[in-house]
Amino acid sequence: MYFLLFGFWVLLNGQWTMEIAIVGLIVCAALYAFMCAFMGYSPKQEWRVARRLPRIAGYFFYLVGEVFKSAFGVMKLIWNPAVVIEPEVTSFRTRLRTDAGKVVLANSITMTPGTITIDVQEDEFLIHCLDTSFDVGTEGFEMEDRVMTLEGQAKEAQNHD
Repeated sequence: MYFLLFGFWVLLNGQWTMEIAIVGLIVCAALYAFMCAFMGYSPKQEWRVARRLPRIAGYFFYLVGEVFKSAFGVMKLIWNPAVVIEPEVTSFRTRLRTDAGKVVLANSITMTPGTITIDVQEDEFLIHCLDTSFDVGTEGFEMEDRVMTLEGQAKEAQNHD
């Protein structure tokens, strides 16, 4: 995190001088110390995130692919006048245990064209779908499985089954 802060400092300054570098090192060290002391941040958390980077990158590319697939599905619905669009509101229960995982899933569903997460209560998601073909179903679906993998829950879930 310290190096990201310093890189951001240099980027915002737009130039490189010894004075800017020294001031940046001091300001970034103070900010990093503040984050550790008052915001509950620790190098252990940094290491946990660093270990997850390959999974995060994999999920990012999966999500981009889902957005494109869904966008093409919405375009087919719009451009085909013969198709009757049947919007629906559906719900499902998630197997995700953490709030962070539920937020990632809810935002991922909303980011894909044709679906919007209306509400999340405990483990129940309420989703509006542009058409019944966009329904995520009542059972677990691939996006939920990918978020579980991102969180490291997939191995735990397999051990409990």
